[in-house]
Amino acid sequence: MGLDIESRSSDSPYIERVWRSSSRDVEEMTAVATAHWDLVFWEHRGQVSASVQGPESRASSAPVPEEATFFGISFSLGTSMPHLPVSRLVDGAAEIPNVTRRSFWLKGSTWHLPDYENAEAFVERLVREGVVERDPLVAAVLGGASPDVSERTVQRRFVTATGLTRGTVRQIDRARRAAVLIQDGVPVHDVIHDLGYFDQPHLARSLSRYIGRTARQLSERNPAQPLSLLYTP
Repeated sequence: MGLDIESRSSDSPYIERVWRSSSRDVEEMTAVATAHWDLVFWEHRGQVSASVQGPESRASSAPVPEEATFFGISFSLGTSMPHLPVSRLVDGAAEIPNVTRRSFWLKGSTWHLPDYENAEAFVERLVREGVVERDPLVAAVLGGASPDVSERTVQRRFVTATGLTRGTVRQIDRARRAAVLIQDGVPVHDVIHDLGYFDQPHLARSLSRYIGRTARQLSERNPAQPLSLLYTP
């Protein structure tokens, strides 16, 4: 019972993670903050739907359809759909029209529905057709490089490509790492030290804002409400 989630990493520079899940006997989940946007498909009561889910700047509660199946592609930071600016999708979503069991409509064309196994081939086609692109400057900055442009240009390009500031992305990333460590049984004081939190109240505020759980709740084996996809970035 609950929300069963399976995910995998990807060799594609455009993809952060590929995931799928199913729900049973659960009405609501805690959606943790994420700096990535997702292309999501789901089936509920025979109806197939799809949407582009924007980055989430904080944790929130989200309804879960009963006995539904989901499949999603989480895109890497700096990857975007120019015709759907990610900055307009933060804490929101854009519904995709004309979805059937086999196809959907995106940027003026019909596309075959991807699946868990062929996500990379599908994204490669999106790139070839110019539906998805990746800002090389953002990728370079995330890789630790110092591009020969002004800091103002870097910040502007970063927000345009991700919808979030670099500071927000770092805070979300750190909170997610902290949550995974606590779930794995790492003592809180070690998490504070290893991830550079000032003290326990600082960690508590971060977990509350970005994960929607306290450290104690993350340690529980059977939480009252399941979490959305949570992994070590």
